[in-house]
Amino acid sequence: MASFKYWDDCVDAEDMEAMWMDPQVKDEWINAGEDVGSKVHLSRDPDGQPYLTQTEMKAVAGIIVRRHFVSEIESDMICAIAELESDRQLLPTRYNKKTKEITVGIMQIVPKTAEWLFSELGYQKYEVQGDSKLLHKPFVNIYFGAAYLKWLSNYDQKPRSEEFMVRAYKGGIKKATRKVTLPHWRRYLSVKESLPSRKVFEVVTLPNGAPAPVSGMKGLVNTTWDSRASPEDMEAMWNHPVVNKEWTKSGEKRGKVRLSHDTEKRPYVSRAEMRAVAEIILMKHFLTKDVKPTVLCAVAEIVSARFVNGVKQRAGLMGIDFPTACWLSKELGYNAYTVESVEDLTKPLVSVYFGAAYMAWLSTYEGRERTPQFVVQAYVEGPKNANVNEAGPVWLKFKEAIAQYEEARKEQEGSCAIL
Repeated sequence: MASFKYWDDCVDAEDMEAMWMDPQVKDEWINAGEDVGSKVHLSRDPDGQPYLTQTEMKAVAGIIVRRHFVSEIESDMICAIAELESDRQLLPTRYNKKTKEITVGIMQIVPKTAEWLFSELGYQKYEVQGDSKLLHKPFVNIYFGAAYLKWLSNYDQKPRSEEFMVRAYKGGIKKATRKVTLPHWRRYLSVKESLPSRKVFEVVTLPNGAPAPVSGMKGLVNTTWDSRASPEDMEAMWNHPVVNKEWTKSGEKRGKVRLSHDTEKRPYVSRAEMRAVAEIILMKHFLTKDVKPTVLCAVAEIVSARFVNGVKQRAGLMGIDFPTACWLSKELGYNAYTVESVEDLTKPLVSVYFGAAYMAWLSTYEGRERTPQFVVQAYVEGPKNANVNEAGPVWLKFKEAIAQYEEARKEQEGSCAIL
């Protein structure tokens, strides 16, 4: 059985630094007599069980979301679920007689589920295989709880509502729409409504469609291009004339090129950077494939709005999920980049590489030469759902997006050769 007295017993140095950088946590800890550089005591309930205060819970959830699930999972959802599942306690372990499963920690995660998320879906920021006691650690537990919520958000390849996610998290997929989980949903709404107030950032849209950048922000993780690209790829980016001009004009320095951020602190790439990444990837790895950089750019606009971490259930610029990337690598031989975890797909050039690979595969899906409309719709909605008999919303959005990258070209309805 795990036993923690201090925060330092269950959190690594990087996470402790992130906690101290949260202004509300810092104030709470200092007011409680804690000192920077010394071990921080965990709060305890009347029974002596360690728990997180609401301030600490909000901070941990916020850090996890900013690092790994920006625009995909709400931190308030995590906080409300933790309140209901464990009352924010670190050590509870429960046994379900019907399912014969044990649930652990703040988010009451099933150890087998955490191992599945780690090994099959690529959530590998924290190691859990073979030692369920690690799930008592707050950052580890909340990370896998958020990962499971993200998986639920697109269960069976369908966008799911917050209500479905919360009810499925509590009672399982089969009970998500049954009356038995409805009271839990109502309690969840009540708890979420009563959470401590949070500052809400308004997203401002610029004329070119990019979110407004935020400057001077502290505590952001992997906020530079250099942390998301190899030295070789960074050299290629600097050698791209349009990017070189853009970065030089904004005062960027080699080794410390900043990613732009919107007002919600989400990193994104400019259209010039997006075009450069697409051109570099195609020039290096897809010379024999007739895929145009403007196509990759337009698809990125549709699936991620150029947000580096992706949007909702889609990871990275191109929205490629971890299992698909692994399949492309292992089965089809696309090995120029290694994907060891889902975080690798938040690297711009890695995401675009596997996006291009998937698009090339779709172009001859089931051994037939496919139309541009099929490829785009299949990429976004899945090959089984592609309907080339009508110009659906995906195709129309694509045509609008590609026009932003091909301003000199007048598109003719129904004829947009991309492959």
